Amino acid sequence: MDAIQLGGAALILVLFFVLIVSFASRARVFCQYLEHMTGIQLKPGKVKLMYAKGGRGAVRDMLIDLLIRQDLAADDRPPVTPDSKPDTGIFEIET
Repeated sequence: MDAIQLGGAALILVLFFVLIVSFASRARVFCQYLEHMTGIQLKPGKVKLMYAKGGRGAVRDMLIDLLIRQDLAADDRPPVTPDSKPDTGIFEIET
């Protein structure tokens, strides 16, 4: 009976360790994912700081701002506004 309890305690400690490591590496994994998907490079410390200051909303707002800035910097096209004419170039068929 003691071996079963010892094994159970060891399993609980291992699972607790995995839980702590996963929470500690959230910012790093988020930054790696963001760089892979969008090309935006962030430092995990900055993400942790933004999360500490304003929670998930602050990180989301920072991410949206970075995505918009990258999108505007990537194109030589003028920004789209409600008064802009629609771009129908994608519907043109080349023959």
